[in-house]
Amino acid sequence: MTIQEGLPFFQDAAQAGMQESRALAAKYSRRDSFRIWDPPREAMGRVPREWRIPSGLTQHVPDDLAPFVKWFHSQSEARERFRWALRDSLDELLDGQRTGRWAYQHLTKTEKTYLGTAVEVNLTKEFAINNGADLDWSIAGLDIDCKFSKDLGGWEIPMEMYLCADHGERSGRADHAAVVTWMNDDTSQWAAGVVRITDERLRWKKELGADGARVRAYNRDNKRKLSDGAKTEVYWLWGGLQTDLPTNLLLNLNPEARKRILTASLPGRPSSGQQRLNQLFREVQDQLIGRQTVLTVGQQDDSPKRARDARIALRPEGIVVLGHQGSHPHVARALGLPVPIKGEWISTRLFPVSSDDARPKFSLDGQFWARAREKELSGPEPVPAPDLPDKREIDGQTP
Repeated sequence: MTIQEGLPFFQDAAQAGMQESRALAAKYSRRDSFRIWDPPREAMGRVPREWRIPSGLTQHVPDDLAPFVKWFHSQSEARERFRWALRDSLDELLDGQRTGRWAYQHLTKTEKTYLGTAVEVNLTKEFAINNGADLDWSIAGLDIDCKFSKDLGGWEIPMEMYLCADHGERSGRADHAAVVTWMNDDTSQWAAGVVRITDERLRWKKELGADGARVRAYNRDNKRKLSDGAKTEVYWLWGGLQTDLPTNLLLNLNPEARKRILTASLPGRPSSGQQRLNQLFREVQDQLIGRQTVLTVGQQDDSPKRARDARIALRPEGIVVLGHQGSHPHVARALGLPVPIKGEWISTRLFPVSSDDARPKFSLDGQFWARAREKELSGPEPVPAPDLPDKREIDGQTP
């Protein structure tokens, strides 16, 4: 068969292949589809005993690191912005709105490798850090690099970051400094430090070479990790170990509650974004729920709208879903709850009370409302929650 004779066959095959590809793409990218992910079976990362660091650490700032430390401490709300840049970096890769993923362990191998780059990119944007002459960053007019590892102490250092006569042209022009970052979403821990990279502070093999000389411990990319002894050379920003990485709500949720949320549906439908979000606000009460959680649970373009619609669905059950607008912040304050900001919600179950009730409460149209107690939920029918006004402030009272 000549090429011309076989051309219709190849064209038909190509068209069939394209149709199959489009069908598969449509199957796995539908906005109203939802995949259930298994809970992680392994930890996100390791904390070797040699690299454990305390909280509230007091250290002397080495003179050569002082410009970098001073720069970070001079940035407005630097610590708060730093921890959120870490949170955002992981959430961007999880991409819960489109994938339904809620744990680092759900990422592909390639995505896990990219997390360090995402952290560097987000920190660069957050702090408007300039490019360096030889390295990625310039802080206080000096070159510095950013390194991330999910394993504490596992940062991989390339040859161009330090002086070494044996490296020839690949040697760095100086012993450069590095910002070393780490986070563990399983434990909500994170840390950031600054260290001067030198040949001696990096790992060496335990065995000597054939000539009796020490051998550097390179990996396949000719990178080396910091030696265990170098931990004392790291200046840890903000006092060492931090324990407040913004919480991954779905990861830390009771497994049974999480299952009820992620499998909520309507009769005859395998999945429903609205029902999942309704169940989220039933299960998670009296604590803030962020936009990322809402996007992941809803897995729809209009998930924030679905959160607002949950107010209508849950009001007959006595549950209010508070946001950042109208009377909602005032209600949250009056009830002694955390106050949502833009992109946050909080739900709570209300119960009508008398004016002399000692609980934090608010008044609407002459009726006082407080957070329901367990014994008040045992009635045959729930007391519907009030329809909160959009603009008018309510009368909040606290004991």
